[in-house]
Amino acid sequence: MTAEPIAGQSSRWPVPPQDGYTVDDLFTLPDLPPHTELIDGSLVFVSPQRDFRSTMIDLLMAGLRGTASPAVKIRREMTVVLDRRNGPEPDISVVRAEAVTGPELTRFRAADVLLAVEVVSPDSEARDRNAKPQKYAAAGIPNFWLVEMAGTDQHPVVRVYELAPVSKAYALTGIHHDRLKTGVPFPIDIDITRDALKQL
Repeated sequence: MTAEPIAGQSSRWPVPPQDGYTVDDLFTLPDLPPHTELIDGSLVFVSPQRDFRSTMIDLLMAGLRGTASPAVKIRREMTVVLDRRNGPEPDISVVRAEAVTGPELTRFRAADVLLAVEVVSPDSEARDRNAKPQKYAAAGIPNFWLVEMAGTDQHPVVRVYELAPVSKAYALTGIHHDRLKTGVPFPIDIDITRDALKQL
């Protein structure tokens, strides 16, 4: 499953199967770039990240870990297997503690994820706002946060969603600008101001 290299280049890119890749392929194809995701059977490669994304993930990770109970674990950029053709990598996942089985773990099942968080980047905007939330909801992940910069001062905004049990779609339950305070999946209170980001 490789293509012929371009003259002067030694890399070989995998040629997609006719029906697309599967989650098994995601974990067995050699030499994939770090943090490659599988969306609808297609491999998605990650662009270099911006400082906002990196520091916002750090800020949320620290806040979540500071308030999480022993029943959950907070993980960064781990694949979540939604189905045979979808293995996205949320920026942050809150998972059941028993799902963390050891240091060799490479993925979580959707059933083990209580919260998926995506920090929007220019290259992933459509995936983060549309494709991924729909897929997370269809897989039954009960909570989703969408994080992005807003306004002329480019302050962080966190949109909090909960899964509606009847429609299996996310419903917006809050928009947070300075302080992220919610009771699900556990009591959370995080300073998300620009000043908090600057301290990192």
